[in-house]
Amino acid sequence: MSQVKEFPGGFTAHESAYIDEGAQIGEGTRIWHYTHVSSTSVIGKKVSIGQNVLVASNVKVGDFCKIQNNVSLYEGVVLENYVFCGPSMVFTNVLTPRCAYPRNTSSDYHQTLVKHGASLGANCTIVCGVTIGEWAFVAAGAVVTKDVKPYALMVGVPARQIGWACECGLTLRENESGNLVCPGEHGFRYRVGEDGLLSRIE
Repeated sequence: MSQVKEFPGGFTAHESAYIDEGAQIGEGTRIWHYTHVSSTSVIGKKVSIGQNVLVASNVKVGDFCKIQNNVSLYEGVVLENYVFCGPSMVFTNVLTPRCAYPRNTSSDYHQTLVKHGASLGANCTIVCGVTIGEWAFVAAGAVVTKDVKPYALMVGVPARQIGWACECGLTLRENESGNLVCPGEHGFRYRVGEDGLLSRIE
C-alpha cells in the first residue's frame, strides 16, 4: 500500500516522489506521486504539487500555489504566491533550442515570472522570457508569447486579450458608470487607468 511521508520542516510527499537533498520546501506543502524536486529549488508553504511534476534547479515557487499533474517547472521559472498551474500546461526556458548545439547552462535560460494570483489554464504554453501580471487569467490551450497585463483574460494562439478577470476568476463586466464589476458574490469593482492597466476600486 502506498504511503505519504512527513519530512522535517513539516511538508509531506508520496513515497514515489524524489526530493533531492538541499531542496527548500515550506511547511504544509504536499507533493504527490512520481514528482521530482531538485536540490536548488525553493518551494513555499502550503503548496500543492500534483502527480508527475518536475521542479528543476533554481526554480522558485511562492506560498499557496497549486501545480496540477504533468507540469514541468524548468530552470528560470519563478512563481509568486497563489499561482495556479493547470494540468499539463507547459513552460519553456530556451528560445532557440537545438540538439546539435546544446543550450544547457544557466546563461542560456530566460526567466519567466508569474506574478501573484495568476492562473494558467490546462494545456496552455508560456514561451520563456515573459511576465504574467498579477491575477491574470490564461485560458486553456492558449500560447503566451509576450508579457501579460495584470488581470488580463488571455485566449488563443498566439494569446490575445479579450477582457479582464476578477481576482476571483470570473470575467468582469462593464457597468453604467464605465467601471468593471465582478458578476459574482464578491462584487469587486475595477477601473482601467490612463496607462491601460486595471486596478481595483476599494
